[in-house]
Amino acid sequence: MTGAPRSARTALNAPFANPPRPADEAALDPDAMRQPLGNAWYCVGQSRSLGRAGGRSALRAVALNGEQIVLGRAPDGAPFALRDRCPHRGMALSKGRFAGDTLMCPFHGWRFGTDGRCRDVPTLSEHDAADFSRIQVQRFPVRESAGFLWVNPHLGPAAGSVPEVPEVPELDFEPAGSLVVELEVEASFDLTTLSLVDPGHVAFVHDSWWFRPSKQLREKVKTFQPVPHGFVMTSHATTTSSPVYRLLGGVPEVEIEFRLPGVRLERIRAGAKRVANYTFATPLTPDRTLLTNALYWSMPALNLLKPVARPLMRQFLTQDQQVLQHAQDGLDRKPTMVLFGQGDLPSQWYFRLKREALESARDGRPFVNPLERRELRWRS
Repeated sequence: MTGAPRSARTALNAPFANPPRPADEAALDPDAMRQPLGNAWYCVGQSRSLGRAGGRSALRAVALNGEQIVLGRAPDGAPFALRDRCPHRGMALSKGRFAGDTLMCPFHGWRFGTDGRCRDVPTLSEHDAADFSRIQVQRFPVRESAGFLWVNPHLGPAAGSVPEVPEVPELDFEPAGSLVVELEVEASFDLTTLSLVDPGHVAFVHDSWWFRPSKQLREKVKTFQPVPHGFVMTSHATTTSSPVYRLLGGVPEVEIEFRLPGVRLERIRAGAKRVANYTFATPLTPDRTLLTNALYWSMPALNLLKPVARPLMRQFLTQDQQVLQHAQDGLDRKPTMVLFGQGDLPSQWYFRLKREALESARDGRPFVNPLERRELRWRS
């Protein structure tokens, strides 16, 4: 893709050229609002990606907001996440061997436990008095939920001394099947995340026979209310007969939640039937974001449709990918957005939530959701 060089694009991630600024904003890091939240959980891949190779847990290298991280499983099956860099000469530990409880650097054989502590420096002479017990690789918190691995790249104070961070997404039913599609987008994290809360683009970007058979714009009236670290479009009955909804029968009830840092949770109910469509944004670098879409269902019969559903899901995400990359090119040339009308209020709410997360962390106080219950109207 042709666009601004990485250094320029990093500097142009600001959502507005001249946004309204509260009086105390000077106390914030001037670059904080341009960056992904540092203290939050980000999806870094499916849990099954840490399978076993040759009887041993496989290592996996991932990027997260410019940080290189190596993932693996300890002997008890618990996942671990370490900085993918040997402190000796900078070698990527993911390129070495993992013996089940230690990672061996392929450069000089240094060994590290899954807790990051150095266990052995084999090149030392028995007469060498050097003490390697204090050498340690940075360890990151990691969790598993909804079939995914989640890492918090926060390098600040230890857990318990910082405000509570947004919860990791979970499922409220046992899925009979699931389908996951991932795509990298050459766009900033903020721009990509805005697509998760933007209702106006659907009629123009996702104009597909199988998703939106009606080509007419319709007036939408939805109620939104705050939830911890986000907001939710309250449960409502669908008014259109999308082919996707017809598979469930009846009139499904739909609830859509957004929560920081970049998580969209769509929950669909039709009687006892359950479907969940979860989308996660993960910052890889300042100008690359991973979009992960996970579809879960409670009806075993839908497993027969997976060969058809996968290309349709990828088509849907590719539509977002292409339009976001073109939009990022435009923002690289002039980093200004005009958020206009009620359909753009969720995008404004995203920045308000992000600011509150930064300010509450700065002040060492609990997060207070700044949003209020509101009815929004737009055409889509």
